[in-house]
Amino acid sequence: MAPNDSAETNGTAVRRPAGRRKAVRYIVPVAVAGVAAATIGLVPALASSGDPDLPKITAQELIEKIAASDTEQFSGTVKISTDLGIPSMGGLAGSFLSGAAEDGDGGKGGSSADPQSKLTELASGTHTLRVAADGPDKQRLSVLDQASEYSLIHNGDEVWAYDSGSNAVYHADGKGKAPHGKEQAAPEGVPTTPKALAEEALKAADGTTSVSVDGTARVAGRDAYRLVLKPEQKGSTVGSITVAVDAENGVPLKFTLQPSSGGKAVVDAGFTSVDFGKPAASSFAFTPPKGAKVTEADDAKAEGHEKSRGDLGKFKAAEGEGAPKIIGKGWNSIAEFKTPGGAALPSEASKDVPAEAQQFLDALGDKVSGKFGSGTVFKTRLINALMTDDGRVYVGAVTKDALVAAANAG
Repeated sequence: MAPNDSAETNGTAVRRPAGRRKAVRYIVPVAVAGVAAATIGLVPALASSGDPDLPKITAQELIEKIAASDTEQFSGTVKISTDLGIPSMGGLAGSFLSGAAEDGDGGKGGSSADPQSKLTELASGTHTLRVAADGPDKQRLSVLDQASEYSLIHNGDEVWAYDSGSNAVYHADGKGKAPHGKEQAAPEGVPTTPKALAEEALKAADGTTSVSVDGTARVAGRDAYRLVLKPEQKGSTVGSITVAVDAENGVPLKFTLQPSSGGKAVVDAGFTSVDFGKPAASSFAFTPPKGAKVTEADDAKAEGHEKSRGDLGKFKAAEGEGAPKIIGKGWNSIAEFKTPGGAALPSEASKDVPAEAQQFLDALGDKVSGKFGSGTVFKTRLINALMTDDGRVYVGAVTKDALVAAANAG
C-alpha cells in the first residue's frame, strides 16, 4: 500500500445555496433534497475490493493528477446509496415537488419526466444508474428501477428526458435554456466530464481542510489512490470525504462522505463497472416512443415560469439583489436569506399544506429559541436549516448549535 502522505491544500471554497423551488412555502425541505441531489451528482463511486501496490504519491500530486486528467469519454454502471437520516423521500418528497409543480405551472402540473424534480429522488435510498459521456456535449444518465427506467440525454443543443413508467417525455433545445434567461448545457443534475466533477468536489479543499493520501483501493476493477479530505473546523456535520482516484488517468471513481456524528456514510456512490473507451453514438440518440406525452421546455416556461419569476422577484425585493448572505467560511459556511415577505413556516393549521408534507416537516423539525427569537431547525445527517418565525433561513452543513449561534449573531 502507498504510504500515508499529507499536504495542506489552498483553493477557493465555493458554497452554493440549494436551489429555490417554485413553492416557496416548502423551501426548507425541498432545499435539503436539492443539496443532497447535487452532492450525489459530484463524483461517481463504488465499494472497493483489494489494496494494490502503487508508487508513492503526495496529496498535492494526486490533486494535480485529477486536475490534469483529460478523460472525457466513459461509460459504466454506478450504484448510489444515500442516507440523510430523514423519512423516505419517495412519497413525502413527492408531496413537496408536486406542490411546486402545481404552483409553477398554473395548477396544471408539470411533466413527470422533468429532470429538475425527477432527479431529487436520488436524495434517498439506493439506486442503480447507467452513465455515459463523450465530451462536454454528449452525456446520458439512466436511473434503473425494478419496473421502469428514467433516462436523461444531452446531445449537442438538445436535452431529452424520458420516464418509461408514465411514458412521458421532456424536451429542451437551444442548449437547454434555463428559466430566467440563463443558458446551461443541460438541466441541473446531468453529469458532465469526470474532470469537471472532480474539480467541483475539491472546491472545499481550502485552508480549513486537511488533505491526505490514505493508501490504495480497487474500484470497478481498476487501481486507485484514496484521497481523504477532513474539515479542521469544529461545528461541521462533515466528518470526512474519501475520493478514490484512478491511478492511471486521474478520474475519480469512488466518493464516500462520512458524517461527523459517525455511523453509516451519508453518501456512498460509485462505479460497479467502467469503460474509458468512446461510447456508441446510439447511446445519445433518442426518439420519443409512440404514444408518449411530450412536454416542450418552452411551453412549460410559458405556462409556469411567470409564477417562478414572481417568486424570484419577491426574493430580490427581500434580499436586495436576491443573493444570500454567507456567514463564516470553509466547511462552516452558512447561507442566510429571507423568505418573500417574511413568510414563516406553515403550521399544522395551514390548509395549503398536504398532510404528508406536514408529517415530513414535523419529523425533521426541532423548536429552538435565542436572541434571534424562535424558529425551527430541520435536521438531516448532513445539511441542517434553521427557519425563524420572522422568515429568515440559515442553511449549512453545520450543527444545530452553529445555526443558532449564527442567527443570534445576525
